[in-house]
Amino acid sequence: MPVGMDLEAQKGTIMFVKTKGIVLRATDYQDQDKILTVLTEDLGKITMKARGVKSSRNTMKAACQLMAYSELTLLEQQGRYVLTEASTKELFMELQSDLELMSLGSYFLQVTETVAQEQDPAPELLSLLLNMLYALGTLKKPQLLVKTIFELRLCCLAGFLPSLDGCGKCNQGEPEYFHILNGELYCAHCADLCNEGIRMPVSRGSLEALRYICYADGKRLLSFKISDKALEELCSISEAYLCSQLGQGFYTLDFYKTLLYGVKS
Repeated sequence: MPVGMDLEAQKGTIMFVKTKGIVLRATDYQDQDKILTVLTEDLGKITMKARGVKSSRNTMKAACQLMAYSELTLLEQQGRYVLTEASTKELFMELQSDLELMSLGSYFLQVTETVAQEQDPAPELLSLLLNMLYALGTLKKPQLLVKTIFELRLCCLAGFLPSLDGCGKCNQGEPEYFHILNGELYCAHCADLCNEGIRMPVSRGSLEALRYICYADGKRLLSFKISDKALEELCSISEAYLCSQLGQGFYTLDFYKTLLYGVKS
């Protein structure tokens, strides 16, 4: 290395970055530190180190807990981030104090972490997550309604928008089934002819809600009505469709359903 080479060139450029983000996962590291996975407004999903935040006197402690949404100042060097300042904007305390709501919110976080890409900004995904957590806690919307909206809308944002115009086979018959793997509607005749994959019944009420959730403006996702029976039907469809398209199950979902129904799924 040539004598006198600039120290910054040796270490890589060091810079401070300001953004907003929500903690998707928090892992203890060493005695007082945490490693955080955060979905940010400008940088997408990133991993950062939070030093000394397990101390009760640390001013960033609240901002480093699961589900905390904060304004963040980060020290960045060669793609690695260290949290230096944090000011909380929303802690979703209604969820933090209720085990059932917290478990559902944790499911939302785990799914979001699975879908979000490293350092790839996804403002619509962040907005969806924040709005659905707010709907659960502050607005106190029905859990199954919020869960269904989150799952279906997230599938759309992740590139799995289902085909909902009509029967995916003949394009003529009245849709009565939803094919989970293909993301298509089938009429009764075409569903009988299909020998592969899971086909779940879809009533007119749940189909109308399915179309609304997938196509509506993001600010109006909660502005529709659905009967309890249709919601139960659509909730089963949305959950199966999400897990099918992402190719995995979620332990947070299993835990939530254990709390909700009292049995393991």
